[in-house]
Amino acid sequence: MILYLLKRAAVFLVSTAAAGVLVFGFMALLPGDPAEVALGVNATPEAVARLRAEFGTDRPPLTQFADWFGGLVTGDFGTSYVTSSPIGPQIGERLAVTAVLVGGGMLVALLIAVPAGTFAAVHHRNPLGVAISALSQLGIAIPAFLAGILLVFVFAVQAQVLPSGGYVPAAEDPVEWFRGLLLPWLSLGLVQGAVLTRYVRSAVLDVMREDFLRTARAKGRGRMGALWRHGLRNASVPVVTVLGLQLATLLIGAVVVERVFVIPGLGDLLLNGVAGRDLLLVQGVVMVLVVAVLLINFLVDVAYAALDPRLRGAR
Repeated sequence: MILYLLKRAAVFLVSTAAAGVLVFGFMALLPGDPAEVALGVNATPEAVARLRAEFGTDRPPLTQFADWFGGLVTGDFGTSYVTSSPIGPQIGERLAVTAVLVGGGMLVALLIAVPAGTFAAVHHRNPLGVAISALSQLGIAIPAFLAGILLVFVFAVQAQVLPSGGYVPAAEDPVEWFRGLLLPWLSLGLVQGAVLTRYVRSAVLDVMREDFLRTARAKGRGRMGALWRHGLRNASVPVVTVLGLQLATLLIGAVVVERVFVIPGLGDLLLNGVAGRDLLLVQGVVMVLVVAVLLINFLVDVAYAALDPRLRGAR
């Protein structure tokens, strides 16, 4: 088990280093000089040169990358070209908001997908089971931002029971914090829950056809009892794969949802950085998102081994 974890950790570290090279390289290829953007079109060459030296963009690219990537290890993302403030604290503050948003959305998705997908599999010949499958297929076709707009129209504009946007920190008012995040959680969770419902249904159907489940039922266990005792753990292995992918999708989808609901998360920070041509800020946020996706994949690999020890040797 320890050797397996070490191998997966090594893959994660190598992937992170490769991602850092790619992110830095793509950002370096973008047109425009941060010093010229900051000073404007009327800046003199001498002023531009001084600001380049202050930003450190006049150094060789390899030196710039070494300083930037080395700073990431200690949480030093550099200083914003636009606001001249440290980028690390900004990303840390916004990351906490995005993590709560994504975590709540995934919780909503699981609360929908696990019971609905299991019920649809057990009653796959029943009209209600077929209806759940059809609704999940419809939910897959709806983007998260469109679901958010529809939820705002129903619950904020028509019913006027929830706020249409804005963010209140939990330390200031926990009730308003929860009410402000409820619609964003639902907009993310309903769509991803529809996707997960399809996979849970498929995984449970496959397990229900296995010999060991028929043997458990022959020994006297009911259909749901045998499925709960022997089937759900086996069905969870393929679902965990999709869960990791959907969690990464939620993280990226939160960028748009934060803009719809005016939530100060990583997505809002990223779009503000792009609008202000703050390339170092954009570079840091993109790297954080990439590392988060890689970390999710690493945790999925660890979950494989925890759910099915046979996979440790096979992988």
